[in-house]
This record gives sequence, C-alpha cells and structure tokens, in this order.
Amino acid sequence: MLSLLLGLTFTQVTTISQSPEEIIQPQEVRKLPGKLDTVPVFNSNSPELVLKEGILLSTFPSQGKKVPTAHLNFPFQGRFDVFSHHVAKAEPPENLRSLYHGIILHNPGNKPVKVNILHGASYLSQPDAPFIQLDSFVPNNSGQVFAGPGSRVMSDILRGKRQDILPAYIMIPPGKSQVLLNLPIPVRELTPPLNGRSTYMRLRSDGTVYAASLAMFAKINDDGSERAPNIAEWSSLLKNGELSTPRDKVPTPIVGNKKPAIYGRVAGVSRGSQWRSLLTDTSNSSYLTIPESGQAFSYPLSSLHGGTFGTGQIQTAPMLVRYPDTAYFAHGNYGIQYSLRLPLLNNSQTYKNVTISLQTPIKENQLTKSGLRFFSQTARQVFFRGTVRVRYRDNHGKPATRFVHLVQKRGQKGKPLVSLNMKPGDSSWVEVDFLYPPDASPPQVLTVATQE
Repeated sequence: MLSLLLGLTFTQVTTISQSPEEIIQPQEVRKLPGKLDTVPVFNSNSPELVLKEGILLSTFPSQGKKVPTAHLNFPFQGRFDVFSHHVAKAEPPENLRSLYHGIILHNPGNKPVKVNILHGASYLSQPDAPFIQLDSFVPNNSGQVFAGPGSRVMSDILRGKRQDILPAYIMIPPGKSQVLLNLPIPVRELTPPLNGRSTYMRLRSDGTVYAASLAMFAKINDDGSERAPNIAEWSSLLKNGELSTPRDKVPTPIVGNKKPAIYGRVAGVSRGSQWRSLLTDTSNSSYLTIPESGQAFSYPLSSLHGGTFGTGQIQTAPMLVRYPDTAYFAHGNYGIQYSLRLPLLNNSQTYKNVTISLQTPIKENQLTKSGLRFFSQTARQVFFRGTVRVRYRDNHGKPATRFVHLVQKRGQKGKPLVSLNMKPGDSSWVEVDFLYPPDASPPQVLTVATQE
C-alpha cells in the first residue's frame, strides 16, 4: 500500500524475490526532450507513517518558533502546488482517535492575499479509494476507476477538477493564517487500524504566503465526539511543536556514495510541476519518424539516480529546501504531470501499424543487454497504478480522447495505449498526459513500436 520501495536500497529493490525468466527487447532508449518547469511544489511525504502530533513540513520563517530547525523559510508567490501523502495507524492499537492533517497558509504582508485553488483533490485509502485489484488495462473515461488514493487524486487533477470539499479560493488577512486543508485520517472500525490520505492542489497566490503541513489528533467534545482542530490550535502547534516522529530512514548521499543507496522520503519544496515534451527525431525536426517494422524505441519517464536506462538523464525534481534527514531529490516525482506530444511520420513506402505504450522495464542505470529487460511472467510487485490520457487522430482521421487506468508490475511490458494504421508518407499525432501517481515506483518508459 505504502510504496515502500522508495525506502529500500538499490540492492534490495533488485533482490526482493526470486525473479521469473527475463526477456530482452533489443531497442534504442532516447533521452526525453524537454524539462521540468520551475513551479515550486510544497512536498509533504515524510514521515509517511505519522504516529505523533507535530510538524510534517513548514516553510515558515524560524523566528519566534520553539524549534527553529523545523522551519525552512521558503515563501511562495504566484503559481505553486501542494502535495501531501501521510498514513495514520492506531498506536497503541486501542488509541482509535482520528489523526487530523492540516495545511495552513500565512500572509506575512500588510495587504490581504487571495489564493486560488485551480485544481485539487484529497482522498482517503478507506473508504474513498481502497487498494483493490484491477486488471492491467481498464478504460476510465468515467473517472470512476482507481486503486488507492494517489491513483484517484491524480485522475481528478488530470481532468482539471476541483473536489467539492475545496473552495475556489481563500482570502488571508494581513499578518494572519488561514486553513487550506483540515481533514481527518480515521482508523476506527478498520482492520487493521491503518489509513492514508493523499492530497494534491494547484494554487495561485496574488501575494507572498508561507505554508505548513501539520498533524494533530482530533479534539474531543464534551459528548465524546471528535472535532477538527481550529486555526488557533494549528497555529499553536506550528509555533511550539517539533518535527513529527518517528522519522523515516535517513537517505544516503546520491553522489560519491559507494554503499547501497537509500532514496528516503520527501519533506521540503521541490522545483517542477510539469514536464512538457515534443518528441521529434532531432531538436531541429518537426516529426518523429516511426521505427522500422519490428523495431521500437523508448523514452524514460520519471528516470532517477540509479535508473536512467543508459541515457544518463535524471528527471527527478531537485529540492529547493529540505530537512537534512529527508530525500535529496523528489525521487518519485509524485504529482508531476508529463505532457508528451508525438508528431508521427511514416516515411516508408508501405502501410505500418504503430503502437504507443507505457511500460515498466526492469530498472537499470546502464543497459546490460542492449535493450530493455522484462519478465516473461507477471511479477508480484505493483510499480505503477494510475490513469493516462491519450489524445490522437483515429484511423479515420478524427480526433479521439481516451482515459485508461493502468496497473503495471515490475518488468511488465504493458498493452498499447493506442494503435494506428499509417499509410505510406502519412503523418499523425499522439498526445500522452498523466500525473505520476503516489504509490508507484519509478522509472517507466514510453515506447513507440512498429509491428512486423
């Protein structure tokens, strides 16, 4: 459930269990054109399992705070995103009080600040989006297919939605704080008493704001019922609290480390919310020439240190500020939208059938077999679960859009997202969009293949 692979070492990831027989797909792997934009992302994912009240992430200034090191002093203005993913567990088991997750914004200026919530969603594992078993390829034009809260949240954002529980905007008076999110992670009546909440929001502020992600147990009313903490209680925790514990595994240095590397989990501000890419033969070309019959080429998606498939390309979002015991990069690229456009060209003299697929090869930094490695039989570990949107011209030349929910396990080839019959000299286009979902493990690839 918890995509724990980011806390494992490189060595552990490749030796989780005895692997089935491998098959090799000889082909070229190309660097993905484009780059991440510069939109900052408030990235709250450590500690993932929250057992004690405290500060999860604060970009407030440290002045006047009881624990100055818990505050990273990073202001936001204009476009920025908010991502959070945290899990609550009854500890001890009889403590079934709900854990509340709060996100507050503060206006340090002398004029009111308006923060628009452009898109946004927040879902629980239970009951909103349980981790159910789904087929590897399920049409999802309705948006009602999901497995886990990260899958559901990213599907909503991909469709440009703002969930009903979120306002269109909030106004923050001068020198004041306002609640952006104040929602429970209940564990009562769950077996085991474990639950998680994933949240993503795209925001635009017309002034400077600071942000904080906080955890506090529900307050108890006189009649024994629970209530949400109020802004005064959240503000007191921010001022007087410390970082929530227990902490996650401490990451190892990414560069110059000869030991098995631990990626760690993210708590800080990462740089980049979207990767736009025009896939062409060269930077000076207008087309992407399809492969020869029986051939294929691929582009890494969410490639990271130790997993570039021979391209050397690190797509992982860098951290602008972070806590010293958390990840050096936003290794999972959770919530980052990939927007890929492929202007296809069949420059041959024969009809060709071309497919576009998202695949999950066995992770490698350098290609050891002159191609991508897959398993001949389905492995156990789920490495990707989320919705992909494909826009293209169908075989009748008409624009078409489809949403597909994919579940891919480690080393799985995956079914084509779209299949096109292209005449000699024909050109066409395909657009692929998705937000990299939480509870997934990078990297993946986008593969263009021509059938025999």
